[in-house]
Amino acid sequence: MTERIFGTESDIPAAFQIEPLHQREYLCNGELIKWEGPVSEVYSPLLIEGKNGLERKLIGSYPLGTEKEAFEAMEAALAAYDNGRGEWPTMSIANRIKCMDTFVFKMVEQRDQVVKLLMWEIGKSYVDSQKEFDRTVDYIRATIDALKDVDRQSSRFEIKEGLVAQIRRSPLGVVICMGPFNYPLNETFTTLIPAILMGNTLLFKSPKHGSLLHYPLLKAFRDSFPKGVVNTVYGRGADVIPPVMRTGKVNVLAFIGSSKVANDLKKQHPKINRLRAVLSLDAKNAAIVTAKADIPLSVKECITGTLSFNGQRCTAIKIIFVHKTIADEFNRQFSEAVSKLKCGMPWQEGVSITPVAEPGKPAYLKECIDDAIANGAKVINENGGYTNGSFVFPAVVYPVNSKMKLFIEEQFGPVIPIVPYESIEEPIEYQINSPHGMQVSIFSTDSKEVASLIDPFVNLVSRVNINSQCQRGPDAFPFTGRKDSAEGTLSVTDALRAFSIRSLVTTRMDALNKSLINEIVNNRDSNFLSTDFIL
Repeated sequence: MTERIFGTESDIPAAFQIEPLHQREYLCNGELIKWEGPVSEVYSPLLIEGKNGLERKLIGSYPLGTEKEAFEAMEAALAAYDNGRGEWPTMSIANRIKCMDTFVFKMVEQRDQVVKLLMWEIGKSYVDSQKEFDRTVDYIRATIDALKDVDRQSSRFEIKEGLVAQIRRSPLGVVICMGPFNYPLNETFTTLIPAILMGNTLLFKSPKHGSLLHYPLLKAFRDSFPKGVVNTVYGRGADVIPPVMRTGKVNVLAFIGSSKVANDLKKQHPKINRLRAVLSLDAKNAAIVTAKADIPLSVKECITGTLSFNGQRCTAIKIIFVHKTIADEFNRQFSEAVSKLKCGMPWQEGVSITPVAEPGKPAYLKECIDDAIANGAKVINENGGYTNGSFVFPAVVYPVNSKMKLFIEEQFGPVIPIVPYESIEEPIEYQINSPHGMQVSIFSTDSKEVASLIDPFVNLVSRVNINSQCQRGPDAFPFTGRKDSAEGTLSVTDALRAFSIRSLVTTRMDALNKSLINEIVNNRDSNFLSTDFIL
């Protein structure tokens, strides 16, 4: 491969050069507290050509917190919630929305810095980093609109069997929010924002890769919400989160990552029946390209589905089943399409493939490729699997079978296993036996064939995509999974429900109680018992 991926410092455009950002503060109980302890240094996956060859660039550092700071954050969140009596959980929906509007305004002011940090911390392209930031802002605004709709529906009284009631959604308590490295802003905020808006208080643990980019937002959190509503936790997740879970004082675990880690964290809680979990976990989404598929369309969607952000997405297509009768032609077109993808650094215009974020990922992907070759497969595209430092050129591997790691394990990177099949029962059986159940993509131009696949797959995965890639959006659609892939459902409305519970106030319809309720409502003495209508 002749393309030059990495360059020297002088090759970096001025607009994308970065000065190391050394974070020495963390947010707890409404204050940015100075940190003087050990730190975790952040090295970019974007390597620089130096005197000694390729070198990882130091782009900053952040506090390496301990149990002590984690417990302080938990106590701050508990005090702010105050058993449901705190300022934030008892605040009216309208006033919570005002606080969130303030946060969005302050967040947007930090757009340029957050986008640049997204690029440098995880190697995401400039265009995709911008999209992640802007989509997150759109998500917050959509969540606010959804909350207004929910509250409007709750602003009326219901009368049944001689009882009058008002039913609203109320908060659950203290929430731990932990996001992933691949969408460290957007995916984290898809749990953090609805958790806050519903009146919960939280501990926010940023991901290992993608931690620095949250630092510019800490002042926005501090200045937008009452003290103790948002508290940050830094340090090694395995060291700081389990002790907090073992206290039994956490009400909700919001986690995006591996099912193994999620299971381990849940087991730490002494009252698992009290713990609500909102989880987005492992996925091995399959694409099924039938003999009646439109091959160019299938290739186009599968290229995007497998290789957007280097395949480092839970919603990525991670295995492709292709009918034997069209496998050769599909493989030819797919390999040609891969070869046309532009590789390089995130700031290069039109770049598709960038360095991978995790330091150990190139070695793992090589293991997967070597294992496949040892079991009878080949890398069928030119330069497939070529590695240089943190850069891995996409490898198309064929024919993959059940003996290989690539058949079973979620590779989470730019290696695409293709499995030839004769009977449609083969991909169906694959999905039945898979521990994952997030999504599937079906490619066919035959309506009867598509219909015959929809009915079994809707009971095996949570989303069936017809002639299109697997994906999360639009955010109004439910996002969840079966088996080891998820617990709970996320969308702008579903997430609000996930972080709240239906509570009601009720009384008998007699003269005394009607007078009492009317007086409370007319005087606006209660934020819960209210007929205020948010526009």
